[in-house]
Amino acid sequence: MSTVSGNRAAGFNLARLNLGLLALRLAPWIVPLAVVKAAWSLIQSGEMWADVKVSTWRAVSGFAIGGGIGFVLGLATGLFRPVDIALDTTVQMIRNIPALAMIPLVILWFGIEEEAKVFLVSLGVFFPIYVNTYHGIRSVDANLIEMARSYGVKGFALYRDVILPGALPSILVGVRFAFGLMWVTLIVAETISAQSGIGYMTMNAREFLQTDVVVVGILLYAALGKLADMLAKGLERVSLRWHPAYQRGTKA
Repeated sequence: MSTVSGNRAAGFNLARLNLGLLALRLAPWIVPLAVVKAAWSLIQSGEMWADVKVSTWRAVSGFAIGGGIGFVLGLATGLFRPVDIALDTTVQMIRNIPALAMIPLVILWFGIEEEAKVFLVSLGVFFPIYVNTYHGIRSVDANLIEMARSYGVKGFALYRDVILPGALPSILVGVRFAFGLMWVTLIVAETISAQSGIGYMTMNAREFLQTDVVVVGILLYAALGKLADMLAKGLERVSLRWHPAYQRGTKA
């Protein structure tokens, strides 16, 4: 009788060991499957697309505002010495302030509505576009400018046909960096009492320990960042087809 019980116990332990080994083998697949299931549930309910739409609107609005201002000020400081002296030092000081440190001030200035989130995204994309536009303008070959002037190119035509195209590679590098920072800053922005968006979805899931939904939110940010980078690369291909350095790179 004791032998039979011992055999049963040994068989039970062996089965339990086999189940444990099987669980270990399946573990790498269980979590991804849970994430896929959570993503499919969010897609079916329409919640994912609604949150993606809201976050994309915030990101694009912030990019348009911050990128536009950064481009204009970068041009002004790069082209005109008095503007450079008046603005650049202040801009560089503000650039070193972390986005998280700005949140209390942003809440005081704009409250907790959409303006606060768009402002943070604008601030995040402003600096790479400003710095790269400024650097691009300043790095245009002076000999090229003099040669253009000797052929009678001057005034607005000089800026349009010589200086701006010469600065374009650097400006597009700034745009590419800004596209990445746009989504990184949005993550911070959507922690400010958001009621919608990918950040809200992720923070809400964290409160209820829904790790699978948190992973879905992270993957959405990564996918949107990748799409933005692809857009920046496409913009480079279209805008720099004439550039010798870019032509060498594509042939290589």
